[in-house]
Amino acid sequence: MSTTRATADPLAALGSLPGVAESVESVRKAVDRVYGHRVMRRRSHAVTSEAALRGARGSAALSGADWALEEVRRRSDFGADDEARVVGAALRLTAEAGQLLSVWRQSPLRVLARLHLVAAATGGDEVGRPRRAGEGADEPLVELPLPGADEVSGRLDGLSELIIAESSAPALMTAAVVHGELLALRPFTSHNGLIARAAERIVLIGSGLDPKSICPAEVGHAEQGRASYVAALEGYVSGTPDGMAAWIAHCGRAVELGVRESTAVCEALQRGAA
Repeated sequence: MSTTRATADPLAALGSLPGVAESVESVRKAVDRVYGHRVMRRRSHAVTSEAALRGARGSAALSGADWALEEVRRRSDFGADDEARVVGAALRLTAEAGQLLSVWRQSPLRVLARLHLVAAATGGDEVGRPRRAGEGADEPLVELPLPGADEVSGRLDGLSELIIAESSAPALMTAAVVHGELLALRPFTSHNGLIARAAERIVLIGSGLDPKSICPAEVGHAEQGRASYVAALEGYVSGTPDGMAAWIAHCGRAVELGVRESTAVCEALQRGAA
């Protein structure tokens, strides 16, 4: 975010980047449409549950466990192998995200530590804290240079301050920056992609854009493909106006694709087919 640090509200300043205002408006209209669906008046809990499942599946797919939705729905044992553990971690994070909204506004770093504990589900010394000097990060999808422990600490503190300050920026922009910063930093020794996408979910819910959590951006990120995801992240890491705008647009498109997924769920519920 080096291009915006000099401003009083660096997140809000991103709104002046080319195409960002259009992305924000397009997302808002898409979310409004699905919230206005007649099924949402009677069966919103069912849509929320299905969105959570599909979002977890999408996030796991980006982390290398690309299972069919029905396999995720059917399975109960998520400790059998590496892919199963990734899917289990994604499901746990999706369930946990909605429980952490009030803490997020006051202490984002506590929430991130909690998310790592939930994802890792082990008692190792490295769990629930940022990486220390000399520790690596297991995130095969992201091959960008890994920031050192001191840089991670400083940038996490800066991100926390931005969140606590309650920027006037639209939810999409805040969510995109939180997501991109966590992926760029990879602050934990494992599960960073899953955690970054869970944090994006928390921002979208807590901001009021998607209070019922029915617009799974993880679905959209997965649908756009891993190559597109990594290319957009590289734009964020570059810090250039075009790169930042491209990342925000990518995240906006992910939300819109999540809306499309939940609209299909609403239509199926209306027909009595789901």
